Amino acid sequence: MRARAAYAGLAIGDALGATVEFMTSREIEHRYGIHRDIIGGGWLCLVKGEVTDDTEMSLALGNSILLHGGVNSRAAARAFSDWMRGKPRDVGNTVRRGIIHFRNTGESELAPNDMDAGNGSCMRCLPVALCTLGAKKEQVVYASRQQAHVTHNSCLADAGTECVIDLVQLALTNTSKDALVDRIDNLVTDYSEFRFRNRNISNPSGYIVDTLQVVFEAFIRTTRFESCLIDVVNQGGDADTAAAIAGMISGAFYGMDQIPEIWLTAINRSILDTCLQQAESLIKISPLFMEATGKVVDD
Repeated sequence: MRARAAYAGLAIGDALGATVEFMTSREIEHRYGIHRDIIGGGWLCLVKGEVTDDTEMSLALGNSILLHGGVNSRAAARAFSDWMRGKPRDVGNTVRRGIIHFRNTGESELAPNDMDAGNGSCMRCLPVALCTLGAKKEQVVYASRQQAHVTHNSCLADAGTECVIDLVQLALTNTSKDALVDRIDNLVTDYSEFRFRNRNISNPSGYIVDTLQVVFEAFIRTTRFESCLIDVVNQGGDADTAAAIAGMISGAFYGMDQIPEIWLTAINRSILDTCLQQAESLIKISPLFMEATGKVVDD
């Protein structure tokens, strides 16, 4: 199932990229040559197979969706707050501010702020892509912003996150790569900040534009799941998040058969099993699945 491959891809990209997060591409080359193995370490001193906030927040969001039968901003905010209360190793500054705002005010949506255009809402958007597969466009956008605006209420963050959701959903329905590239080009047309062609892009920051430029370039110029993720992580910078996003897109596009077994077995077994189980559960509440199985889908 492509949904399982997308979630496995998210976790694999997260774990693979965490080793070289915040390193420059030159530093990576000097130390590893080409970084291609899930070995842990990095600035977080991870054990081999551990993941970071990218996967953890996705699972927290997915659990809230399954408990409430859909995406709900307050449920998402509570899930994120509970996750942070568990003292995770890494919490992004923008994510932390949004969660603290929710705790202090009870408000699950921040005021719009162009300075909140980080990649935090995008890195955790896979559960939304899965549970809204087959929904109307406006329903997908609404669901995306319900979770995103808990911590990131920015036009650019919304545009990038919604593009990634569309790419995953196109890939899940076995759409051609050309169609995915067209969707990326539409984003660039609407928001020129995301332009990435004919540019030398490396060491992406946590800014959504930097992250997606690296992800898009790698996805377009490679032809396999493995080569896409290796390309992304060796750019350095916010490598775990960039690779997590690339992993969910390329996993959905190429499927489980293209994910190297050595990477699957390297991920903490409990984490991987939870990802795969959640993928199946989220797909089963999606409009496309409900329609295919003859169940009633509410507008």
